[in-house]
Amino acid sequence: MLKTIGNMFRIPDLKKKILFTALFLVLYRLGSFIPVPGVDASALRAFFEGAREGGNTLFGLLDLFVGGNFERASVFALGIMPYITASIVIQLLGSIIPYFEKLRKEGADGQKKLNQITRYGTVGLGAFNAITITMWLTNLSGGVVPAPGVLFHLTGIITLITGTMIVMWLGEQITEHGIGNGISLIIFAGIIARYPEGFIRMFQKIGADPSYTWKAVVAVVLMVLVTAAVIFVTEAIRKIPVQYAKRIVGRRVYGGQSTYIPLRVNTAGVIPIIFAQSILMFPATIAALFGRGGGFWATLQRWLSPGAALYTLLYVALIVFFAYFYTSMVLNPTEMAENMVKYGGHIPGKKPGKKTAEYINNVLVRITLPGAIFFAFIALLPEIMSNQFDLPFYFGGTGLIIVVGVALDTLQQIESHLVMRHYDGFMKKGKLRGRSS
Repeated sequence: MLKTIGNMFRIPDLKKKILFTALFLVLYRLGSFIPVPGVDASALRAFFEGAREGGNTLFGLLDLFVGGNFERASVFALGIMPYITASIVIQLLGSIIPYFEKLRKEGADGQKKLNQITRYGTVGLGAFNAITITMWLTNLSGGVVPAPGVLFHLTGIITLITGTMIVMWLGEQITEHGIGNGISLIIFAGIIARYPEGFIRMFQKIGADPSYTWKAVVAVVLMVLVTAAVIFVTEAIRKIPVQYAKRIVGRRVYGGQSTYIPLRVNTAGVIPIIFAQSILMFPATIAALFGRGGGFWATLQRWLSPGAALYTLLYVALIVFFAYFYTSMVLNPTEMAENMVKYGGHIPGKKPGKKTAEYINNVLVRITLPGAIFFAFIALLPEIMSNQFDLPFYFGGTGLIIVVGVALDTLQQIESHLVMRHYDGFMKKGKLRGRSS
């Protein structure tokens, strides 16, 4: 492992990419501590502490993705979420609206147009979110905004939109000039930044109460095992064999080889959990904003609070539903079957065309269910860890899946650089040993 890490810095191009990525992530973290003008960050933090005690909200979910920036009233409070939302919407529209589907099939030019549309969508969503947040801040009690007024709204909206655009630019620069997916790495950095503080609080609890030691040890062991399980399921694929017939064009022979279609057990990734959380937490957020005291909203908030039976049942059901829904949006068995026929391929034992599409669809239905149920368990893990082990920080759920996915993707990119230059990688061996050519 240490030798492989050393090899990473022996390759000039890879070393440059790693240092570039690290520099831009540091810049992002530094910007996370610059406050929005006119907001009392300590009063806002006190509100979040009370919100966590009274049940989770959409604002708590947002704060997870932006690494605590929202709780600190940072200029990066919106983080990259408007961009993520715009990207998901554009991706879904690509399976529904012919114009977006056409752009998706046009290659580099179409992708360039989709990226531009996504940026415009990011600005629009960022503006909407900024207006909503500034209005929400002024309505909070406790002096969160000491001097509310038109100037605060104008300054806050411009600052938050600008912060989102800067974060988007940082992510794009990392993707283009660094290593890994910049947008994902920014979310990764925000989530990871919370772990050291959480472990420090755990050690403080051990110091104050030595009997907590065994719980902490068991919790850490479970965290390692669960992380390994998430890695296994994230990487798990179902291989569908495909045989391509030989084609003779002139004096050249094409095809004739066997390959396979890799279908992931968890094609949808973390998207189902995000959608399910957003839907279930919306009533709790509305109740927190408008439903002070008792009444219908308070009762609904209690029913849909983490830990309630109705919340757990709906949460699991929504995760499974969105896992199937999103998988059907990004994978089209009919289109896959048509492409196989186009290039002279077929699945052994299956007739080309409709029968092949039905077979692929049946495989997707079977492998999606266990993946969705597993990630539903991971989504409920933070509540389990908190109740059983009194864990003083958020572990599991959306954050764990994102951290594992981004880490694997980045390691695979580093791996390809190492193996391509004949160095030993993290998981594979290079063909040769020696210096980079």
